[in-house]
Amino acid sequence: MTALGTICATLAQESSQTPTPSPIPTSSPVRNVRITFVPPPLGGEISLGIYDDDGKLVRVLKQEAALNEFEVGDDGLSTQWDGKDDNGFDMPGGTYHARGYVVAPMKIEQVPVGGTVLGPPSLETPLRVRLVRNPLEKTETPVVDLDVGYDDENAYLKTSDGLPLITISSIGDVEHAAVVNRSDQTFTILLRTPATSVLVKVSPISNMMSFDCGDFELK
Repeated sequence: MTALGTICATLAQESSQTPTPSPIPTSSPVRNVRITFVPPPLGGEISLGIYDDDGKLVRVLKQEAALNEFEVGDDGLSTQWDGKDDNGFDMPGGTYHARGYVVAPMKIEQVPVGGTVLGPPSLETPLRVRLVRNPLEKTETPVVDLDVGYDDENAYLKTSDGLPLITISSIGDVEHAAVVNRSDQTFTILLRTPATSVLVKVSPISNMMSFDCGDFELK
């Protein structure tokens, strides 16, 4: 056999060998948990949080969400939780709890006050607010403790355990936020940035309903 024939025969033999399968990378197991609740009879946006067995908020699952952001079924509205916290880390298996709020439209007025004024003394927070009673739950006098939070883009009212409920301003670069006045149905909030200060009035502050999704197990 010529040299060329030997090379061709060798290549043919190699090509006829069964290839060794490459290992298929495995991904993390899917841990989606279905969260279902009956929406309270109040029009508005929904914020929903996941809490661990100690009552700590571990995931803001929905923030100011519309109804069309949920699945609609015979047993109410539902959404999925992937078992991760707000930083994207897997939470350990165990018992968790889901609860949230429906926040009706509120009047939000912003009044620039110019400069980096200190403003009036801040009220001690959190501030307790009596909510509209949800007729689907047994709580006769529902209340929530509210505080003010902010990030790089927005300032918002949140529950004392950290669940954002309603955006009150999008001025950005907020370096200080505090409630400086409160009446029965109005919060006046001072927001201070490096360049200016803004007073924000929010009312009626109690126009919200709470709801509870109960406990569930994460495997």
